[in-house]
Amino acid sequence: MFIILSILVLIAAMNITSGLIMLVKNKGRDIGILRTVGLTEGSVLRVFFLCGTFTGVIGTAMGVVLGCMFAIWIDPIFSFVNYVAGGGVWDPSIRGIYNLPAKLQLVDVLKAAGLSLGLSFVVTILPARRAARMNPVEALRYE
Repeated sequence: MFIILSILVLIAAMNITSGLIMLVKNKGRDIGILRTVGLTEGSVLRVFFLCGTFTGVIGTAMGVVLGCMFAIWIDPIFSFVNYVAGGGVWDPSIRGIYNLPAKLQLVDVLKAAGLSLGLSFVVTILPARRAARMNPVEALRYE
């Protein structure tokens, strides 16, 4: 399960990267203007790194809270889905699974949160460096 979870977290981290790359492309003119008025490369790097980091931290926090709530209340959620769908959503005779076990352990939650935070920090570096190294003359040339 941890391998599957890791793959899902990696996909989410790549979404952070693609979002930041698009943000850097869309804000190229603004970055160029800020650089020409004296903003340093390090400052631009920090701005975009913080943007990606906050996205990762907020996503991780929401994922931990919602995941723990789902694991704790799996049976009432399952009953509600069965009720809304009119019953028979999960036919145990077909799947051979008669209950959905959910065992919540602090170590597993901490591993998943650490992996998510670590990956979000790492994948944020590339777009932030790209924004910081943007040449202000090139960014403003066609504007």
